[in-house]
Amino acid sequence: MDLFFSILGFLIDWDLKSLLLFVVIFIITLDYVKNRRPAGFPPGPGALPIVGNIFTWDQNRPHERLMELARIYGDVYSLRFGQKWSVVLNGFEAIKEALVTNGDSMVDRPALAMQQDVSGGLGVIMSNGNIWKQQRRFALSTLKYFGFGKKSLEPIILDEFTHCAEELRSHKGKPVNPHLIINNAVSNIICHLVFGHRFEYGDAKFRKLMLLFDKALQIEASTWAQLYNSFSLLMRLLPGPHQTVKRIWSDVKDFIREELDQHKKNWDPSERRDYIDCYLQEIQTNKEQDGNTFDEENLIMCVLDLFVAGSETTSTTLRWAFLYMAKYPEIQEKVQAEIDSVIGLSRQPCMEDRANLPYTDAVIHEILRMGNIAPLALPHSTNKEVQLGGYTIPKGVLIIPNLASVLFDKKEWESPSTFNPGHFLNDEGKFTRNAAFIPFSAGKRLCLGENLARMELFLFFTSLMQHFSFSMPAGLKVVMDYRAGVTLAPKPYEICIKQR
Repeated sequence: MDLFFSILGFLIDWDLKSLLLFVVIFIITLDYVKNRRPAGFPPGPGALPIVGNIFTWDQNRPHERLMELARIYGDVYSLRFGQKWSVVLNGFEAIKEALVTNGDSMVDRPALAMQQDVSGGLGVIMSNGNIWKQQRRFALSTLKYFGFGKKSLEPIILDEFTHCAEELRSHKGKPVNPHLIINNAVSNIICHLVFGHRFEYGDAKFRKLMLLFDKALQIEASTWAQLYNSFSLLMRLLPGPHQTVKRIWSDVKDFIREELDQHKKNWDPSERRDYIDCYLQEIQTNKEQDGNTFDEENLIMCVLDLFVAGSETTSTTLRWAFLYMAKYPEIQEKVQAEIDSVIGLSRQPCMEDRANLPYTDAVIHEILRMGNIAPLALPHSTNKEVQLGGYTIPKGVLIIPNLASVLFDKKEWESPSTFNPGHFLNDEGKFTRNAAFIPFSAGKRLCLGENLARMELFLFFTSLMQHFSFSMPAGLKVVMDYRAGVTLAPKPYEICIKQR
């Protein structure tokens, strides 16, 4: 009898192993059949069953890894994340063909689970269709009314610089991490436009908010985010950094909601003090209209988007600027000499000075190029079948434009890996712009905050160079290592900022 049960147990155990083996083979076969590259689709590396190319992605240097793959598979190739296909674009011609020539076919953002869980399809950055058109049009017209990209905004930026300069002077040339100081200064410009007021540099709540921004943007470009977007039903149940991101953006929205509540307490429909006032007025005006997309939840998400578009890239660029000036003191001295000869020390810079400061303008552009702030821009999605690079891209495919491949393209730049302001100067020393300079992306989804960023960068950088010199603490060399995320930021550093 014991022998019988032993044989029976062996057979049952073997049947379970066989069943498990069959299930595994079946799933792998089904995955292969279901996820074969469509006819005419771009080539790419082989994908693992179920997860696809998620682990092909290098979260520590994503844009570099994508450029390496381009050398194997060409400027237009494909990757699969989970069950969804994406197409990566490298090089100026491929990105221009996609985002400019075929811009109408790629104007959408993909419905990524993490972004959808945060935004609900609202806002101005990750929204689509009528919501995106209405919100972007309103944001641009309203911010323009308050001086966005105009001379009337100059005094606001320059006044904020005086606060920033005072904070920098308080450190008396001793080593300081400029991260939060610069973030606060740049963020205060968008705060002025949106909230109607600025935040002091010692405001603990606002400092915490800026650190949360930084952390969230880092996680959103990680493998955790890829797993969440590919297997959202499972990942929503599991702990990890992906849950931290959702909590961070929830905290940020709560902060914005508090500001909104304060506005509503003393809101006068006849006054237009800032973006929130105008939006509240728009909610009232459009309340009964068909296709209306204006409500308080959309307002909160739009304000969050404006913070990201209007502050993060600019503050990160300035942090790179400090490092480049410390690394190349001869360039720093040449910039200061030009500023001294054109502006002097007795008056503040203005946007009209830019035409007379070609070398300074060239240095700012080279910092943007080498800093490579948003290497992969934001993803796009095809809204219909499109021909691209000789391949057929179906509707609903995620598009990743690798801007870094353009900013460091040997065909477009004389010395792409070297910090060289000459990339933006002609033989006569006058400023000239290269068509391949696209740090703010291209096409209809061009960065919403580009005009503000350009104005801020010029006025802040010129003012800083007019009044300060930058150098590393004694015995330390400049380290240009970056920390990857949605934006490419320098790793934390301390620098000496001395009054000239």
